[in-house]
Amino acid sequence: MDLWHIVVLAIIQGLTEFLPISSSAHLILPSQLLGWPDQGLAFDVAVHVGTLMAVVWYFRRDVGRLSQAWLLDTLHRRVGADSGLAWAIILATIPAGLAGLLLNDVIESHLRSGLVIALTTIVFGLALWWADARSRRVRMLDSLRLRDAVVIGLAQAIALIPGTSRSGITMTAALFLGFNRDSAARFSFLLSIPLIAAAGLLKTIELIELGEGADWLSIGLGAALSFISAVICIHLFLRFLERIGLMPYVIYRLILGILLWIILW
Repeated sequence: MDLWHIVVLAIIQGLTEFLPISSSAHLILPSQLLGWPDQGLAFDVAVHVGTLMAVVWYFRRDVGRLSQAWLLDTLHRRVGADSGLAWAIILATIPAGLAGLLLNDVIESHLRSGLVIALTTIVFGLALWWADARSRRVRMLDSLRLRDAVVIGLAQAIALIPGTSRSGITMTAALFLGFNRDSAARFSFLLSIPLIAAAGLLKTIELIELGEGADWLSIGLGAALSFISAVICIHLFLRFLERIGLMPYVIYRLILGILLWIILW
């Protein structure tokens, strides 16, 4: 890939991984609309590592606290507030993990077209708007229960379809369950950690099996830029979420989806 392609795609990955607008859609579109070459598996691994490092670093205190509580409480066969949240994250990860293992080939073969992306961008954009408009937004993260985790986890599995947006669909589900915007977003970000790690691991294994040569400049630059852009994205998103709400992302999704439908029909 050209240097310009590396820079643009890495920043796109970092920004869209955590915004409710679908990173997979935005990474597929340059090749379909602009004729850019496929970024390749090694680059996919690099930008996934970058975004994973970003969310772990940004929530490092939460990750450390939840991990410690989960380990200690599990050893003592008890469940506290922090270990309960850790168990909720684990439980909510299972549906998407199973769906990915069972349906990955089907999704790769039949659901990565531009028209599918256009449709899911519009439909799940409207779902996000409906959830935000109708939600009571009174529940905090400390009120999350295992049944909530199951519902959000099942919603996350739908995000395997390109254009859905993992962060968008999990926040939509959390809002429907009555959580406020900040709690919905924070749980979505924490929930992304095991899933991004698993996806990165699978891509790494696939890369090793293929035995492709590594372009270390592309890999290093892609990881660094996706890390920086993701950290900035998470910080600004959480800072302004209550002030501006989710409507700007809904409008963006609707405009993008309609334009894609017109262009690709």
